[in-house]
Amino acid sequence: MRYVSLDLETSGPDPLRHQVLELAAVVEDTRRAAITPLAELPDFRRALRHAELTGTAGALALNARLLAELADKTKADAPDICRPDEVLPQLREFLLANGFKLDKKDRVAFTMAGKNVGTFDLPFLKQLPGWGTLVKSEPAVLDPAAFYLNWHKDSRLPSMLICQARAGDAEPHVAHEALADALEVVRLLRPFYERPVYQVK
Repeated sequence: MRYVSLDLETSGPDPLRHQVLELAAVVEDTRRAAITPLAELPDFRRALRHAELTGTAGALALNARLLAELADKTKADAPDICRPDEVLPQLREFLLANGFKLDKKDRVAFTMAGKNVGTFDLPFLKQLPGWGTLVKSEPAVLDPAAFYLNWHKDSRLPSMLICQARAGDAEPHVAHEALADALEVVRLLRPFYERPVYQVK
């Protein structure tokens, strides 16, 4: 199947008050005979420039790198920086260029993957102009947590760090950069293309 690993960085946790600061998407096609190296996967990344920002101290501190990029006047015309109303039309063109098709309502529909993408990212996506009319996700989403769940011991779905540890990473790490985190989700899902059941040791 073809899916889109998508990740956002935001100015806070409330989609009705806070803004999307960065959106990244990576296209993965599990039907290919040979696995494409992560660095060669089609990717899309945009930083979103807002007239004003509302956010929490924690989220803004976490995204200090991104805020500095958005504040840099020398990058005013950078191709990977856009307004909120431009990001989904640009994402749509990226998806069409990478083999996705229009549905009967002239939308690009895709299966979305990501850590907490259905509960955290999707409500923010719904606030962006064009969601549901230009692009939309299929109802079911892929979250690596379901693949790394220990059904006998866990009391909740595992975090990204726990997923990484169970994948054998010596030093689990979350970049909090949208493109890097979208690629990380693909990496965590890949072991299950041929082995669909998590083996509890």
